[in-house]
Amino acid sequence: SEAMNHVSIDSSASPLSRKARLVVQLAAFSGLLFDGVELGLMPIASISVTRSLLGEGFTDVLAGDWFARFTASLMLGAAAGGIVFGAMGDRIGRTRAMGVSILFYSVFSGAGWLVGSLEQMLVLRFFVGLGVGGMWPNGVALVSECWPNVSRPMVAGIVGAGLNAGILLLSQIARIWHITPDSWRWLFGWSAVPGLLGVVALHFVPESPRWLSTRGAVPRRTDKLLRELFRPPLLRLTLLGIVLGSIPMIGAWAASKWMIPWADKIGGAAQPDYKAVTQGFWALGAVLGSFFGAQLAGILGRRLSYFLISLGSTVLTGGLFLFTAPLQPAFLPTAFAQGFVATLFFGWLPLYLPELFPTKVRATGSGIAYNVGRFATAGGVLAAGTLVTWFGGDFAKVGAVMSLIYSFGMVAIWWAPETAHRDLPD
Repeated sequence: SEAMNHVSIDSSASPLSRKARLVVQLAAFSGLLFDGVELGLMPIASISVTRSLLGEGFTDVLAGDWFARFTASLMLGAAAGGIVFGAMGDRIGRTRAMGVSILFYSVFSGAGWLVGSLEQMLVLRFFVGLGVGGMWPNGVALVSECWPNVSRPMVAGIVGAGLNAGILLLSQIARIWHITPDSWRWLFGWSAVPGLLGVVALHFVPESPRWLSTRGAVPRRTDKLLRELFRPPLLRLTLLGIVLGSIPMIGAWAASKWMIPWADKIGGAAQPDYKAVTQGFWALGAVLGSFFGAQLAGILGRRLSYFLISLGSTVLTGGLFLFTAPLQPAFLPTAFAQGFVATLFFGWLPLYLPELFPTKVRATGSGIAYNVGRFATAGGVLAAGTLVTWFGGDFAKVGAVMSLIYSFGMVAIWWAPETAHRDLPD
């Protein structure tokens, strides 16, 4: 034990080699890529799963209601996972918490292959969410601490692109092997495979030297970590981080994601792969957007870039649902543009959120800022599900109304500090 501790302390005195940093980058990107697969799984499979398990009782209104429930369950799990596994990352290390998070979302998603009811799937999506929420703060904290400041916008962009690369990967798989009411269980069985990556992360990925050098100062109990974040001088930063992380999260799940079941409802009968094509166009834009979000923040500054992203997201999301429709020529290009602009947020966030918090609470603080918004997102998605009933199953009206969420970002960002050209706080 003394020998192991000696190695850990010595290794914290110098930065990782370039090879070790590349291993960290690859592991974090891969973990977030499969995180993205989980985020994209139910939007593309929900109607097929619901139609299969409800049988003759299936209706469009019930399909929208269950899609909202599955999404809310995932968001609640992710919110809890971001807090619990984020705190775990500050206590026992980024790589260990990242490995456990990957195992969580892989194992419980794979169990979806065996479900016999929608209620069982609902419970499993919560546990999948725990892992999904835990992956982000630990992956982002690990990468931001292992790369020098000059590389952070580029590295943050690559990490941010990981989630949407996973959604793009899933869409291409679904174009080849169609997801239908008679054929969807294979998708859940396949989603258990990334559990192997979790094992690799636990045993072979290098730990953050910054975390190793400060772990003695990290409170061992989660409640102590939370108390530090929710009292001065960090209270204001924590609350601002929560607001800035919540707006794009609610907008994405309560507004943007309705384009996929909408495409399935309108275009699925004529083109069984149309929902996958739609998700593919959106995800291609999203991969680019989540990469360039960090670059945009580096060029324009954190505050101006967030304002412009909020404005563009409001216009494009509302325009998608109000002025286009599935199978119309403008629909897929608009989905691409909306995916690009609305996911600039998710390159911006992995750059900005770690800049708000000192090392000893960075994973916990980033996890709270990013994932507490998912509690609000769950409420927003359930509200959107209520709108589905009010609007008689009209997904376009739901998306148009909920797109206004993005407009709040144009106001909130001016309360946040500008952190460009600053080092990460120790």
